Amino acid sequence: MPHVRGSVPRQNRGGYDGAGDHGYGGYAGHDDDRRSGYRDDGYGGRGDYAGHGGRDGYDDDNDGYRERSGMGQRIKRGLILLILLLLVLGVGTYFWADSKMRREVDLSAVEQRPESGRGTTYLIVGTDSREGLTEEERREMRTGQAEGSRADTIMILHTGDHGSSLISLPRDSWVTIPEFTGSSSGNRIPEQQHKLNAAYAIEGPELLVRTVEHNTGLRVDHYAEIGFGGFANVVDALGGVEMCFDAPIQDKNSGADFAEGCQDLDGPQSLAFVRQRYQESMGDLGRTKNQQKFLGALGDQVASPATLLNPFRLYPTMGASLDSLVVDESMGPFRLAQMFLALRGVQGSGGTQMNVPVANPGFSTDKGSAVLWDEERADQLFEQVRRDQPITVTDD
Repeated sequence: MPHVRGSVPRQNRGGYDGAGDHGYGGYAGHDDDRRSGYRDDGYGGRGDYAGHGGRDGYDDDNDGYRERSGMGQRIKRGLILLILLLLVLGVGTYFWADSKMRREVDLSAVEQRPESGRGTTYLIVGTDSREGLTEEERREMRTGQAEGSRADTIMILHTGDHGSSLISLPRDSWVTIPEFTGSSSGNRIPEQQHKLNAAYAIEGPELLVRTVEHNTGLRVDHYAEIGFGGFANVVDALGGVEMCFDAPIQDKNSGADFAEGCQDLDGPQSLAFVRQRYQESMGDLGRTKNQQKFLGALGDQVASPATLLNPFRLYPTMGASLDSLVVDESMGPFRLAQMFLALRGVQGSGGTQMNVPVANPGFSTDKGSAVLWDEERADQLFEQVRRDQPITVTDD
């Protein structure tokens, strides 16, 4: 017989359609109490169902999220602006420094150059040039009145995989000055035995580089030269250089007068220290040791965070250095910065400071007393530098 569908009984308060306490259509359901449900007062209104629409619910969370998000965006924009500012400042500083460099030495004019070795080799020269000094400054620094300039300090600075090495070549070293066509005079200069600094006096930096390369077998990658006045200006711009002395130093010729202990030397005092030699037991060889110590301390201070992160110290120091240093034509700001970092490195555990090995510091010649190298040990030293090997040779 046919099935007859019966009517569905009316649901009680707990059922689907009634107004029960737990049903979907009841007290908490969809139909009878819409004011407390999803439609009227939940997602669409300001009701209090489960705290979703109240002031203590999603709106407060969204406000907090928007506040945090806004702060994050501001920080992000600030960082981007800071990075852009630093980038612009860095690029501007580079081009400013590059435009001020005194590229006056043409290494391409140097003849018969040796092959390049490993690492980077600088020739650092200090001259007795009085350029830019007033009469009062000459008296204060006791520089005398000599005109022109002579090579007073000659050093090889090498940096590579095994640290930095600073090797002094005494100015009175007895060497062979090779044949050379003068870059200024155009004259052919004959080969001759002479003191090392005579090469600079005869034909300037190019012949000095040629002579150093000829006697050491090292190829000079970069050249840097500074005179008396420039040296003092760099130290003063830096705010002085701290030096420590084991004993008092007094030298009436240079004006050096320092007590035992640590002290900051200003420009004229620093110049007096690196020039003094008469109280040194090793004479000129002792003076070169002092120069090495001072250049290491100078490089350490120039490359320190106290200088690099302080624009009121960094830019005056850069300006004084760039105004004073005469460099080769291929030297750029980065290479110059690397030179100062290498000078700082000579004082570290992997650094070396020494004189070229000497056989006779009072060698008699027709040009007066000279310094004769220990050829065997000097050749071994320069070969280690050329190959960028650890330095095992000593100057004892």
